[in-house]
Amino acid sequence: RYSGGVNRFPKISMFALGFVSATGFEPLGLWAVTLACLGVMMASVADAPSPRSAAARGYWFGVGHFTLGLNWIAGAFQFQDAMPHWLGWFAVVALSLYIGVYPAIAALIARLLVKSPRAPRQWLPFTLVFGGAWIVSEFLRATVFTGFAWNPLGVIWLPIVGVPRAFAPLVGTYGLGGITILIAGLLAAFIPRWIARVRADVATGQGEWLSAALAPVALAAFLTLGAYSMKHVVAHPIGSGARVRIVQPNIGQQDKHHPAYEKTNFTKLAALSGVPGKEPRLILWPEAAVPDYLEDEPRARQRIAELIDPSDMIMTGGVALIYDKAGDLVAARNSLFALNAQAEITARYDKSHLVPYGEYLPMKPLLSAIGLSRLVPGTVDFLPGPGAQSLSVAGFGKVGVQICYEIIFSGDVVDAANRPDFLFNPSNDAWFGAWGPVQHLAQARLRAIEEGITVVRSTPTGISAIIDPQGRVVRALAYHTAGFIDAKLPISDRPTLFARLGNWLPAALALILFAGGIAMARKRR
Repeated sequence: RYSGGVNRFPKISMFALGFVSATGFEPLGLWAVTLACLGVMMASVADAPSPRSAAARGYWFGVGHFTLGLNWIAGAFQFQDAMPHWLGWFAVVALSLYIGVYPAIAALIARLLVKSPRAPRQWLPFTLVFGGAWIVSEFLRATVFTGFAWNPLGVIWLPIVGVPRAFAPLVGTYGLGGITILIAGLLAAFIPRWIARVRADVATGQGEWLSAALAPVALAAFLTLGAYSMKHVVAHPIGSGARVRIVQPNIGQQDKHHPAYEKTNFTKLAALSGVPGKEPRLILWPEAAVPDYLEDEPRARQRIAELIDPSDMIMTGGVALIYDKAGDLVAARNSLFALNAQAEITARYDKSHLVPYGEYLPMKPLLSAIGLSRLVPGTVDFLPGPGAQSLSVAGFGKVGVQICYEIIFSGDVVDAANRPDFLFNPSNDAWFGAWGPVQHLAQARLRAIEEGITVVRSTPTGISAIIDPQGRVVRALAYHTAGFIDAKLPISDRPTLFARLGNWLPAALALILFAGGIAMARKRR
């Protein structure tokens, strides 16, 4: 009923609709707008004259959705002088033109499995199938060509944190995305009928129209108030886990790799790390906090070790170099090192999910020839590590590590066979303007809820934080602020059902939605 205007110019209007729908993500958090846009998109897909046209409408919605949601990527090009900075916006659009395929897949599946969504009693089956298809599309987006899982649909619910707490521990982030589609579809069916009823009651002078109008208004006001209060209340539970000191030095990307700032940067890290105390401390520095190659430079390790007590440990991001048998440098790894007071590296974690075009350049011979280069400085590409691992850190238990971008991959962040006591997410969000860091934090909160695990973040410019297993931000440092967090961590919960079974659960939910939708469509036909 309300998609007719959209259907006149489907490419432009669907792009605009998708663009507006991304306001549900941080930093705007307009989740209700996203739900409304999804409902209109689903109606337009249902009205499409053919499955091919339905897929096209889903595609242009996706392109608009990701163009706004991923605008922070353009900022990364401001720090790479080897390429023109305007390429940043080209990269945003090009990436959106690619990942717009995934909403198109969801739309196509929904239209193929429910032939006539606008026929009587077919909207509910269509909505069920669309929810299952969205789960499939988000999983594919997170896995195909190494995956790009940024801003899954379910993250819009974090302002009303009770919603992800109810569903994410059971069906994960991708399942929560499917449930979001179900809610949007049901609202799309209910609202036009509600409007028609109110109009009819007003026209006939019946007194029931006021109560009919006030009930949804009251519900909307309640949800809005709940969203606002949840967004601005920060919990401060007293932890009884490991004592950590999270360091945020506020070192900008423009200064991070500049040789002239190396001494100043280390001085900032050292000053914020504090002085040894009576209680053992685990000091946590950000991703790539030091430019030294710690495995090859004993003096660099000694300089760090002098900051801590014999009972302390420090974990810092850095780079590990890889040599061939002849001793020639062939590659590098984005790594996290655990050091003790004797300047010994007791553990190392290597990042597994590398950022395409950031840490390595796909099709390097071809793209290098036309002047493109990766965003991280250096002449050798990074190689991926083996995946999620728990590091044993003396005196502090088992620490799971996910470096930066890795934290966004649902179901792939914890070593289930050796569950850690907490998850450490060192990151460098200094590249990504005002939108990237808050979106990154939101996705880390979803991982905490899914896995029932405490998550700790340390970044150069923010947002560094402690997140409890319910996804609440316990402590945080503001963006572009130098400081530290000194606290005992909240104890992680027992493994959730999702932590035990992983993405088999959203897959099962998708199958249930497909089966229920198809069976209902055939019966009602």
